[in-house]
Amino acid sequence: MMRKKPQPFLSAVFLLLFMCTASADDAAVMLKLSQSLKNLPSGWSTTSSTGYCQWKGVKCDNSDRVTSISLANSGLSGSLPQEISSLTEIQTLSFQENSISGAIPSLANLTSLQGVYLDNNNFTSVPNGCFDGLSNLQVLSLSYNSNLAPWAFPVGLTASSSLTTLYLDRTNIVGSIPDVFNSFANLQNVRLSYNNFTGSLPPSFADSGIQIMYLNDQKNGLSGTLDILSGMTQLRQVWLHNNQFTGPIPDLSKCESLFDLSLRDNQLTGVVPPSVIALPALLNVSLQNNKLQGPYPAFPSKVKEVNLDNNNFCKNGSDAGTPCDSQVTTLLEVAGAMGYPVLLSDSWTGNNACGGWPFVTCDSQGRIITINLSSKRLTGTISPAYANLTSLKSLYLQQNNLTGPIPASLTKLASLQNLDVSNNNLSGKIPSFASNVKLTVTPGNPFIGTNVDTTPGSPGTPGTDSSPPSGSPAASSKSKLSVGTIVAIVVVLVIFIAVVFFVVYKFVVRRKHRKFGRVENPGVGNEMVKIGAAGGSNEKNGYNGVPSELHSQSSGDHSGRHLFEGGNAAISIEVLRQVTNNFSEANILGRGGFGVVYRGELHDGTKIAVKRMESNTMGTKGLSEFQAEIAVLSKVRHRHLVALLGYCINGNERLLVYEYMPQGTLGQHLFEWREHGCAPLTWKQRITIALDVARGVEYLHSLAQQSFIHRDLKPSNILIGDDMRAKVADFGLVKNAPDGKYSVETRLAGTFGYLAPEYAATGRVTTKIDVYAFGVVLMEIITGRKALDDTMPDDKSHLVTWFRRVLINKDNIPKAIDQNLDPDEETMESIYRVAELAGHCTAREPHQRPDMGHAVNVLGPLIEQWKPTSHEDEESFGIDLHMSLPQALQRWQANEGTSTMFGDTSYSQTQSSIPSKPSGFADTFNSTDCR
Repeated sequence: MMRKKPQPFLSAVFLLLFMCTASADDAAVMLKLSQSLKNLPSGWSTTSSTGYCQWKGVKCDNSDRVTSISLANSGLSGSLPQEISSLTEIQTLSFQENSISGAIPSLANLTSLQGVYLDNNNFTSVPNGCFDGLSNLQVLSLSYNSNLAPWAFPVGLTASSSLTTLYLDRTNIVGSIPDVFNSFANLQNVRLSYNNFTGSLPPSFADSGIQIMYLNDQKNGLSGTLDILSGMTQLRQVWLHNNQFTGPIPDLSKCESLFDLSLRDNQLTGVVPPSVIALPALLNVSLQNNKLQGPYPAFPSKVKEVNLDNNNFCKNGSDAGTPCDSQVTTLLEVAGAMGYPVLLSDSWTGNNACGGWPFVTCDSQGRIITINLSSKRLTGTISPAYANLTSLKSLYLQQNNLTGPIPASLTKLASLQNLDVSNNNLSGKIPSFASNVKLTVTPGNPFIGTNVDTTPGSPGTPGTDSSPPSGSPAASSKSKLSVGTIVAIVVVLVIFIAVVFFVVYKFVVRRKHRKFGRVENPGVGNEMVKIGAAGGSNEKNGYNGVPSELHSQSSGDHSGRHLFEGGNAAISIEVLRQVTNNFSEANILGRGGFGVVYRGELHDGTKIAVKRMESNTMGTKGLSEFQAEIAVLSKVRHRHLVALLGYCINGNERLLVYEYMPQGTLGQHLFEWREHGCAPLTWKQRITIALDVARGVEYLHSLAQQSFIHRDLKPSNILIGDDMRAKVADFGLVKNAPDGKYSVETRLAGTFGYLAPEYAATGRVTTKIDVYAFGVVLMEIITGRKALDDTMPDDKSHLVTWFRRVLINKDNIPKAIDQNLDPDEETMESIYRVAELAGHCTAREPHQRPDMGHAVNVLGPLIEQWKPTSHEDEESFGIDLHMSLPQALQRWQANEGTSTMFGDTSYSQTQSSIPSKPSGFADTFNSTDCR
């Protein structure tokens, strides 16, 4: 009997049953997920999965299969259930910037998965094989999960051939970087910073198309050379700072798109290659705190940010591009043949080889006559450049691991008397030296006299004779050391030790004087000292628009005035007294916990703000710390930050000079507008100011994450300029605490209404405290009420406590807003959004608060975008407004030697930018409308 074919309707039934079963499985998973998470979004249920496809952040296909879960920055805690691995149609998992803990569920074999965003959470472990079999994965972002138990790089990702972005910074990965990157044909962005990778860079990097690579700040440091970079031709940005890399910078001539190169704080040696200096796209280069040698590099003017401090160049920056002394150049070639060992970089500094260089002896005419590099564990080869030292009499290279031949060029040294290369691994034919040369090649060197190439990595060809020819100088050189030789060695050793002590002493003294010096009699008429300020040299018209009057000081006793390198302009107390009318009461702009701020006016009409502080208001803050703070602040330039123009030290007083913001404070425009004869701020003006403040603080936080600066946020420091652009002033220094976290100096005393709850318990100031304070400012902007108001009833006097109760019910918000706003329906929707943001920013637990970048992303779309009509304003702060904030930060950091972009904060889906402004918004404001 013939078998009947299945009926079409039966196939449809089977398919329908399968689809129902699959969607039922997804429903069960979503219910399990809602039961595992805490602080769920509105609309989610923990008792029923009905309508899960309509839950906030959930997307499904036509079969009710879950394709996306996007709950970034939603205040979530709890954990993610392992059942998520059953969502076989899932394409996007986005849970970043929450407080989710526990193990990351295995995502193995979810072949539809394209994007995983789990960064900025509190996950505690990654199961083995978690990311295996993700054949369509394009983005994996786990950054900033520092609570993860130590784990190894997930080699199972090699199945993800579509991977373009890999963010695993600050995830506690240990071990070596596996040599698997030739599996990622599409990989462009790699961030593995702030982990504990060890060992060298894998060769497969050269087979990848990586464009952005961050491997900086490994706990114990990556090591080895950087030779692999030569083959990474797609590179655009490389951060390898704060590691233990050695050897020279490789030839990067093929990396034509490289614009940002940060190799600072390593152990790199050798000459900066011309290929780096000539890179066509290079904008930022950070090479400071290495052991680089040779001429001081002269980068072209198109390279905007260059930092080369603390290296071993033969000359300083004033002689950039000029060659070293000829003997120094020769010794650099000698060192180059041996791979530029650190020993010689540390020992051979300056531009005079006869100026006390160890291992080098000169005659009275300053010509090198002896080089003794014996027993220094040197590798590499013997350089033919020794032949350039025409007065050389003795060359001692024994007891090392040198390979290759003895250069024939050494036979041209007419004055040579002693050449000892014994106990190495040399090979090749022995050149014919003059009869008066004592040549010692044995013991050791078993391949000398053969054509075997002993250079590491060379295959070599066996010779016919592995021993020195009979009767050769090598055969006759075996002899015991004489008493005279031993005495000579002892004498040389004593002299060497004395020289080392002398060099160390001079180095320490020089550093002390460089760091802090006293100018005894600087003279009259030009006492302003401005060294290395950001934004270029001091032009004759003054600094950042401040006229040259600040550069001309009056006479007086200046013997106690201290100047320091790297800071801003030192201004005499006499000038500040003149421009403030002797600190007249009539010129007081405001009073704060750290002093009084005075208005000042220069003779040409330029206005400045002078903060006058006494030492007793600064606690134990010492002079050197004050100077260090100025050195940092003077280099911070941003459109939304008040510029620091100068400083003065007068006895126990410390004075800071800022640019003057004539429109007063935000508080005046919110709470005292009637007294000033102004109109109340419109909603568009308020959120524009809020966005500007958020961008300014976001910029500072990005620097704080790179050990630069941190600051507090309070109304007295939010100033409004002529065009209502908010400015933020007063910063504190980030200090590296013993526990490895950042602690900061507090400037929040006396501003209780803006302090986050955790400050009272630990006193630690973090970026999350700034976020809390910013949330308070948003509440003030919405309600028109002060953070603390003793005139209100007790249950309403503390703004945050009262407003958070308002937020429980959305219907309460219209009753709580500033009635001067009189919002329409569209404005009310904007107010709701900002009120929600304010609530998140003031969450009681720090980990529940967003970063400032999130605030920027929320506020940005609420106002229309604008572009400046002129580039002049952009240049005044050294910021290109056409660049994104991360790009602008890269330029600043490259000059300062920092370098996550944004402390390696993940920007997986959003990017913030330099300030926006609503179209039609007034550029200037007059006294009649205060707008």
